[in-house]
Amino acid sequence: MSPKKSPKSSAKNKAQSITARLDVMQDDLNKIAHASHHDPFNVLGNQAIHHKDFLLFYSPDTRELSVTERNIPAERLAESDFFVCSDDLENLGEHYLLNRTDASDNVTSYYDPYSFSPQISDFDLHLFSEGRHLHIYRILGSHEKTIDGIEGILFATWAPNASRVSVIGDFNNWDGRRHPMRSRGGSGVWELFIPGLAEGTLYKFEISNRNSGEILSKSDPYAQQLELRPRTASVTRGNSSYSWQDDAWMVSRKENDWLHEPLSIYECHLGSWQRDEDGEFLNYRELAHRLVDYVCDTGFTHIELLPITEHPLDASWGYQTTGYFAPTRRFGTAEDFRYFVDYCHQHNIGILLDWVPAHFPKDAHGLARFDGSTLYEHEDPRRGEHRDWGTLIYNYGRNEVKNFLISSAVFWLEECHLDGLRVDAVASMLYLDYSREVDDWIPNLHGGNENIEAIEFLRELNTVTHADYPGTMIMAEESTAWPQVTRPTNLGGLGFSMKWNMGWMHDTLNYFAYDPVYRHYHHNQLTFGLLYLFTENFILPFSHDEVVHGKGSMLYKMPGDEWQRFANLRLLYTYMFTYPGKKLLFMGCEFAQGGEWNHDSVLDWYVLQYPYHAGVKRLVGDLNGLYKQQAALHRYDFDPVGFEWIDCNDTDQSVLSYLRKSNNESIIVVLNFTPVIRENYRIGVPEAGDYEVIFNSDSSFYSGSDAGSHSILHAESDAWMSRPASLSLGLPPLAGLILKKT
Repeated sequence: MSPKKSPKSSAKNKAQSITARLDVMQDDLNKIAHASHHDPFNVLGNQAIHHKDFLLFYSPDTRELSVTERNIPAERLAESDFFVCSDDLENLGEHYLLNRTDASDNVTSYYDPYSFSPQISDFDLHLFSEGRHLHIYRILGSHEKTIDGIEGILFATWAPNASRVSVIGDFNNWDGRRHPMRSRGGSGVWELFIPGLAEGTLYKFEISNRNSGEILSKSDPYAQQLELRPRTASVTRGNSSYSWQDDAWMVSRKENDWLHEPLSIYECHLGSWQRDEDGEFLNYRELAHRLVDYVCDTGFTHIELLPITEHPLDASWGYQTTGYFAPTRRFGTAEDFRYFVDYCHQHNIGILLDWVPAHFPKDAHGLARFDGSTLYEHEDPRRGEHRDWGTLIYNYGRNEVKNFLISSAVFWLEECHLDGLRVDAVASMLYLDYSREVDDWIPNLHGGNENIEAIEFLRELNTVTHADYPGTMIMAEESTAWPQVTRPTNLGGLGFSMKWNMGWMHDTLNYFAYDPVYRHYHHNQLTFGLLYLFTENFILPFSHDEVVHGKGSMLYKMPGDEWQRFANLRLLYTYMFTYPGKKLLFMGCEFAQGGEWNHDSVLDWYVLQYPYHAGVKRLVGDLNGLYKQQAALHRYDFDPVGFEWIDCNDTDQSVLSYLRKSNNESIIVVLNFTPVIRENYRIGVPEAGDYEVIFNSDSSFYSGSDAGSHSILHAESDAWMSRPASLSLGLPPLAGLILKKT
């Protein structure tokens, strides 16, 4: 029988064994110390399977370290920031508190992050790799989590070409050595649970590229809150505790037949709509109350926000987005934004968001070369860069990138209760040669200029959102003649709900720019649009793009003296609100702001003290009211059964007349595009009887001249214009009449 070893001898042997193993691990230790280790869990804490009889910690700027429960001191490895603990570990719990004393004798206690097993399931990673995880924003990013009763934040990001990823923040002095993350293998995902962190913690991801060794400091692509610009850190958010009060709206939206309902959109840039008395931005909550009161007064059904997704540059108006899951901090917190949406819904106002999946900025803290490689974008600038905007183009063929974008859309519709998205710059996504020189683009595999990957992405986006969020709308800003933008994907379409009618907008504004004496030469610009009008579900937009960059305000696009400019504008809006299609008007246009829109200053609200401007605002309110109240003006906006010309050929007098119809109800619209009063102007009507003038854009109520027909007119059974009856009108100058049979 061999003699028993003394405790002293056993301890010595154990120490020698640990020293020997640490010597073997020297390469691993060097990599940890230099923040270049791809698998810190293989070295640190109790997750390191090859040294179960000791714990190894790496803690820079630390004077003393101990395991709290047993008060077990950890010994510093000579002249390093490594600490090893090997005593009394047999009954140590799975998770253990550490006491750290820094060089200034400050003591902090925390659970070792390297005592926690992987938290993201293989199934989640599998779905993400296939591009089918609609709620990946609940997995990647930063999220409050409680593991085995211990609270903290679980961080995760996608960086497949990184050799090391760390969480850095104000909690670790932005030191990438302190919290390296766990690699989840071929998924390219990295994760780390850091106990003790709470809502409001600033953080970024520090990423080392595995090929170049380049070190990058990146905001979290999935962050749901970021710092106020110009600062760029991400901010941890707690699980939303917002209590929604819009159940009635959400239920009715699900049942809403938006194809046949009125849709009148007030397009709004929150930073320049109104500000406080000191010229500072209003909070989302203040904006909610002011905007709802105003929009209810002017009669719009929806507010469309220029992008409030986080963005670094005010002058981009939000269209160069860096935070696809984060409402901008300019106007408050994410919970404040939820209040904004909720309050609008409680007052029967829908909320739409400009959403930008076409491009992203090159800012160093953003998505550009996220892990040191062209991860979200294409490597070749002929496919990966917009020359016009100096931005980068998404690689829509990459599953994880497509998943990122689709889950962003899902986030805004589901988590923030938005009623729809307006997808910006769709044409730039569809065409590989969009705004490019002949030698600056690469054909697709069939030799064409169609971006096949982007087309499939858009179809999937529309299929998912329409199926999972019934009643919501996805609208395309698409400026070309691409076919079937708003037709179902199973019929070969792109599947959008609606499309901006850019052709109608350009033709109409070109026509109105002519002095009325020349308009009869250009009458076809008003009638041509009917040739294609019902090929798509169209929105008629007078958007922000038409009142910037030297284009002039809507008022100053109109020719003539002051009276004629205002009369023309009232006529233009009458034409717009009676023409088939849903409506969109940019803020300030509704009261005829004189100056171009400037994102750095508020609208010229002072002009409402002047009768002409106040009159235009009243006119837009009444047109919105008629549009909503009269089914004939909205029920068949996308169907030829809802429109019929009375006379489109009166070029000599520059007059248009048409019917808007709904079932057995008709509305008559007559528009005079000259400053000449036309007495006894006869038009054919569907039947004899009394017709009421329910709207006259020249009314003194709108600061017009009060000319033309008012009240009740009688139609005789005298056939005219191939119709069984006719009536005689007095047409006011540069104005429109709307009539309805009594």
